[in-house]
Amino acid sequence: MSQFKSGFIAIMGRPNVGKSTLMNQLVGEKVAIISHKPQTTRHQIRGILNGDDYQMVFIDTPGLHKPKSRLGEFMVKSALSALEEVDAAIVVVDASEEIGTGDRAAIESLKDTKTPVVLVLNKIEKIEKNQLLALIDVFQGIPYIREIIPMSALKGDGAEDLLKVLESFLEEGPKYFPEDMYTDQPERVIVAEMIREKTLHLLRDEIPHGIGVEILSMEQIREDMVEIHANLMCERQSHKPIIIGKRGSMLKEIGTKSRHDMEKLLGSRINLQLWVKVVPDWRNKTAIMRDLGYHEG
Repeated sequence: MSQFKSGFIAIMGRPNVGKSTLMNQLVGEKVAIISHKPQTTRHQIRGILNGDDYQMVFIDTPGLHKPKSRLGEFMVKSALSALEEVDAAIVVVDASEEIGTGDRAAIESLKDTKTPVVLVLNKIEKIEKNQLLALIDVFQGIPYIREIIPMSALKGDGAEDLLKVLESFLEEGPKYFPEDMYTDQPERVIVAEMIREKTLHLLRDEIPHGIGVEILSMEQIREDMVEIHANLMCERQSHKPIIIGKRGSMLKEIGTKSRHDMEKLLGSRINLQLWVKVVPDWRNKTAIMRDLGYHEG
């Protein structure tokens, strides 16, 4: 009988390279929210993959970027702290874009880690084979990169190759989480992230990163009904009518799309009540960030 192996794997990279899409693909469930806008992930989010004789716990980290607020500082610190006690690290690069200083800084941040580093060249569905080969050549000589895996996180191409490589890095260890568990995030956190995901998709570019979601209450009011009350927190008074929309149309659409995901998550009907609250500069207010779950430990 083969020994059981387990380990923690950090997913690193600059914003908007496909880290959350990659984790969702590997885990086989929607664990992290996805948006075309950068800096979507704000927390370390863990996704759990159970194989026949192994368990991989993926840590989807916020994108490495130059912070412009206390929230941004929290996000970068959260990403780098994920390296402290992992068994392997994945650094993701968008192969369809020119390699810039952000990518190089993300890769450079891993040079002193003692854990194995795998470079994932993501979004290969967007480039020609000769471009891919040239890109592999660029990174081939970096001594601390153990493997380079071309992938399409969106389509799943290369996922099996990546999992085989990661499995080879695992050592004998316990099953940290039950087999039927695919994330360690509390339901309240997942519900808040579902609401925030819809705002990222539906609202104009200048608003979403100034939005936080505050879950006021979450209660099973009947056997087949969960009632959730939440605030959409924005930083400017001028943003409030945009979030609400004409005759409440935008807020209603955010609620409708959020409810759909919540009902699949909780296996119950959802009564979702949303309000919009203006809190100027909340991303630089430590107490409010803590209330919304952006704190260490």
